[in-house]
Amino acid sequence: MRSMLILNGPNLNLLGTRQPEIYGSTTLSDIEAMCRAHGERIGVTLDFVQSNHEGVLIDALHAARRSKDGAILNAGAYTHTSIALMDAVRSAELPVVELHLSNIHARESYRHHSYISPVAIGLICGFGARGYTLAMDALFSHLEGFG
Repeated sequence: MRSMLILNGPNLNLLGTRQPEIYGSTTLSDIEAMCRAHGERIGVTLDFVQSNHEGVLIDALHAARRSKDGAILNAGAYTHTSIALMDAVRSAELPVVELHLSNIHARESYRHHSYISPVAIGLICGFGARGYTLAMDALFSHLEGFG
């Protein structure tokens, strides 16, 4: 059975109430339940971490290095600012899928640059909460040698 970390960055704890016109009305708890159900279907165990603090996200990636097959990272605004998080993804030596609920390339120009993309195996953005299960499928395929 494969094991994945789903890592969520700043402000994602407010999903469902924060700018629902951009991020939808699905809460982070709803997404976790959706992912757990999908994980059962495809044979994947999941751990979830959400933090508004960059260091906690970095520590979670470092810990995943020893215990997970891969990770899905929605770094939120840190995507566009954090060289430290980019370095943590690189040093974790895990396949990481970058994920965003909204299409970052259709938004403000400062959101178009990602420090995570160069060290991720792929990017899924713009599909709302469904992006999480798409990312799980993409990571699973990669781990199984199909991606």
